[in-house]
Amino acid sequence: MAPSLLDLAPVVPVVVIEDASDAVPLARALVAGGLLAIEVTLRTPVALDAIRAIAGEVPEAVVGAGTVITPDQVTETVAAGARFLVSPGWTDVLLEAMRASGVPFLPGVSTTSEVVALLERGVTEMKFFPAEAAGGTAYLRSLAGPLPQARFCPTGGIGSANAPDYLALPNVGCVGGTWMLPADAIAARDWGRVEALAREAAELKLNLKTLRAQV
Repeated sequence: MAPSLLDLAPVVPVVVIEDASDAVPLARALVAGGLLAIEVTLRTPVALDAIRAIAGEVPEAVVGAGTVITPDQVTETVAAGARFLVSPGWTDVLLEAMRASGVPFLPGVSTTSEVVALLERGVTEMKFFPAEAAGGTAYLRSLAGPLPQARFCPTGGIGSANAPDYLALPNVGCVGGTWMLPADAIAARDWGRVEALAREAAELKLNLKTLRAQV
């Protein structure tokens, strides 16, 4: 069985690419820093081209598509080379399209009822979004008791300061964030800085056992 998407890395970079020519060097910097799973969001016109370029030129990366909200986007992104899918929310139509794609997926949830509904449908790995606005670590901690089978990738409002608090929770496999991709570094194409920040984020995994022992 393939490893869980939630276990590939402690942090999944959430990437918004404005210039397709940045896709490959940016992905190489993240991979060099130890972050193999890269979520390219469908928020720009060049997102599909970026996914295609990373899939073709950075084979070490596990590139996925984020902000997937329609069945057509599921089809287009998988055809472009996406190896996982992430949505901010879900419907039965979108869920079935993601399930039929054959690649791992994380449907988005922000309420207990949404989590239970996904568990009913056999889905145990989810995106918790928007994490901070939806209740943060306190909310996720409260779900661990009654719903221990659900595991999450919280995204939204997470940075280097609070990522360890999320990663310490037993029902959190990884977090999504953008802090290793500062706008000024991207604008300057300072891939060395991106790599260094990615390495710091990847090192959070080394501290997971200690963090969870403190919860």
